Amino acid sequence: MKVAGKTSEDLRVFLQEQLGVYVKDPKVTVQIVFAGSIRYYLLGQFTAPGLKESDRPVRLLEALSLGGSVVLERASLRSAYIARDGKRLPIDFRSLILEGDLRQNIKMRSGDIILVPDKSSEQAFVFGGSSGGTVVPFVNGRLTLLQALAQAGFSYRDRVRGRLGSTRVIRSTGASGELFTVDAEMILDGEAGPFDLAPGDVVYVPPTAFTSWNEALQQLLPTLQTVSSLLTPFVQIKYLSE
Repeated sequence: MKVAGKTSEDLRVFLQEQLGVYVKDPKVTVQIVFAGSIRYYLLGQFTAPGLKESDRPVRLLEALSLGGSVVLERASLRSAYIARDGKRLPIDFRSLILEGDLRQNIKMRSGDIILVPDKSSEQAFVFGGSSGGTVVPFVNGRLTLLQALAQAGFSYRDRVRGRLGSTRVIRSTGASGELFTVDAEMILDGEAGPFDLAPGDVVYVPPTAFTSWNEALQQLLPTLQTVSSLLTPFVQIKYLSE
């Protein structure tokens, strides 16, 4: 008998009706012994990574706990993601684990891959100038805007042209994002404090100081598309699609 879609009570009533043809006043009890399994993978900074199985529905927090625990001192929660059907889901692991944001506690599906990389993989992306794009790594979990610009090769000429005063930073967290316009010249002059970058930030220095954001985005999109597999889900979903 096919019973998919029925509750245990629906099935009990149905069986009693069917058996009533042969048995006087049948009494039926239905108990679900096995409801199918969910198989998913934990990769990265877990004390017990690997293939996991569950015979009942599982949410993300429970799935993470079945990996032993996340090694927080080595884990990059900002870079963590769930891969489902070839796409990255925009889950904010940091808010879920450190702040208890249960909106991020989604239901797992069979075949999901949860990846929590180590901090050595944390990086920012710097675009603009003569460079087609530079990946700048974090050192001990820290990276300032000026450090990133220096490593990407921006020089005094960029300052003279007023470009550094219009630096843009795209920051994504889960399915939301922020856009900052940072005056890096004021930081160089000591008139503003350091601007700390977060892992996954996209830094863009426009060709001129007066480039609008729409114009800057049109110039930036082709380069973003070439590194889209490295970007966080918000940048891929919101900026590359729109």
